[in-house]
Amino acid sequence: MSQIARHYIGGVWRNDGGAPDISVNPADGTDLGTFLPGYARLADEAAEVAKAAFEEGVWASSPRLRAQVLLDFADKLEAAKDEIADLVVAENGKLRAEAMGETMAGVSESRYYAGLARNIRGSMQEVMPGQLSLFHREAAGVAGIIVPWNAPVTLLVRSLAPTLAAGCTVVIKPAAQTPLTHARIMECLADCPNLPPGVVNSVNENGIEVGQAMVASADIDVISFTGSSATGRKIMEGAAGTLKRVGLELGGKAPALIFGDADLDLAAKQLTHGSLAIAGQMCAAAARYLVHESVAEAFGARMTAALGAVRVGPGANPDSQMGALIDRDNQARLMRLVEQAGDEGRMMLKGAPLDQGAFLTPTLFAIDDLTSPLVQEELFGPIVSFETFADEAEAVAKANATPYGLAASVFTTDVSRAMRMSRAIRAGTVWVNAHLRLFAEAETGGYGQSGLGRLHGVEGLHDFLETKHIFLEPGRV
Repeated sequence: MSQIARHYIGGVWRNDGGAPDISVNPADGTDLGTFLPGYARLADEAAEVAKAAFEEGVWASSPRLRAQVLLDFADKLEAAKDEIADLVVAENGKLRAEAMGETMAGVSESRYYAGLARNIRGSMQEVMPGQLSLFHREAAGVAGIIVPWNAPVTLLVRSLAPTLAAGCTVVIKPAAQTPLTHARIMECLADCPNLPPGVVNSVNENGIEVGQAMVASADIDVISFTGSSATGRKIMEGAAGTLKRVGLELGGKAPALIFGDADLDLAAKQLTHGSLAIAGQMCAAAARYLVHESVAEAFGARMTAALGAVRVGPGANPDSQMGALIDRDNQARLMRLVEQAGDEGRMMLKGAPLDQGAFLTPTLFAIDDLTSPLVQEELFGPIVSFETFADEAEAVAKANATPYGLAASVFTTDVSRAMRMSRAIRAGTVWVNAHLRLFAEAETGGYGQSGLGRLHGVEGLHDFLETKHIFLEPGRV
C-alpha cells in the first residue's frame, strides 16, 4: 500500500497541502495510511495545466495516441489488480470479489474506449449544389471528474476513459474515503509511457473546497459527477457561473416488480445480490420490492429467509457475503432509519450492527405509505421496503412514484408484460428477470432526479465532445 497519497499535476507527484489526513479501514477502524488534502489554489493550478496541455499539445488531435494510452492504462490496471482490489477492500469495506470485479470492470472500460477513440467520426451534407456542410466531432476541452467512494475504480474509469478517448484533458478529485486506492490507480496512469504530461491531473479533496473550485473554474469546460442528488444540484448551481456542461449520475430508488407468474426463486437470488451489493451503498441497488398481492406472502418469506441468511463480515474474509458500510457515521444514520422503519411499517427482518466495525445486517420492512421518506428518499444501505400491488397499472404508478429514475427490474415469465412494464417505467435502465447487470457497452443514466447524460457505451462520449459545423463551397476556394 502507498504510505501517503499525493497529488499528481503536470506529470509530477506533488506534496502540497496541509497536514496529512488518515485513511481508515471501516471493518476494524485501523489506520491504513495517509493522504495530503488539497486546496482550491492547487485545483486551479491543475486546471491551468490541463488547459495548457489541451491547447498546446497534440492530445486532442491524436486518436491513435489516445487509444494506445488507454490500452497501456488497462494493462497497468490488470497487472496491479490484486493490489488495487486489496486497497478497495481495506478502504471501502466491500467484499474481495466485489473489489476484484470492480477493478476488472475498469480494465474492460478502458479497453472499450480505446477502440472508440479511433472511431470518432463526423458527417457531411450537401445542402445546396456545390455547398457542403461538414460536421466535425471534437473534444470539449478540460473535463473535471468528481469520483465517489463507493466504487473508486469503476466510477473513475467510466468517466476517465471516455474523457480521454474524446481527446479532453482532465482534472480528477477522488473521494476522501478512498485516497490510497485512487493514488494506486494514478500510479498506473503515471507509468503509461505515452501519456503526455498535463493530460491527467489529480488533486485530493479537503472537505468540499477542491470540488467547489473545480466546478467554478473557468478553465474547466465539463464536469462529470457521480454522487447524491443533493450534491448534484449544488454542482449545477456552481457551474452556472461559467455555463459549463454538467454530466450527473445521481441517486436512485430502484424498484423491483415481482409479478404473480415470476420465478420467485430466481427473483430472490437476483434481488439478494441486487439489494446488498456494496452493502446496499449503490445508486442502482434494488431498494423497493413491489410484489403482486397473489405472491406477496410467498415472496416475502423467501426474501426474509434469503436476506436473513446473508453472512455479514470483513470483505477480506472469503466466508463473508456482505461487507462493511463506509464508516461509523453512516452506520449510525442507517440504524436510525431502521428504527424509523419499525415505527412506520411492519418489520419483516430487522438489521443490527456487529460487535465491531461499521457493519449492519440487512433490513426488510413492509410499508403502505408512498409518501413516507423511507419510500421517497435514497437510503443508501442494506434497507429494503416491501410493497404490494393489485395490477399492472398500480405497479407502474408505484414504480414511478418517487423523484428518481435510475434503474428498475421486472420479474415475469410473460415477455409481452415485460416489455410493457419496461416501456412504462421511467428509468434509464430496466432489467428483466435480473438486477445489477452493468457493462462497458451499455449506457447507464437516469430520469428525473437521477441525473443528466449517460455513461458507458457510445453515448458515454457525448458529454466530452462538441459538434462543429464547417461550411465549404469547394468551387470558391
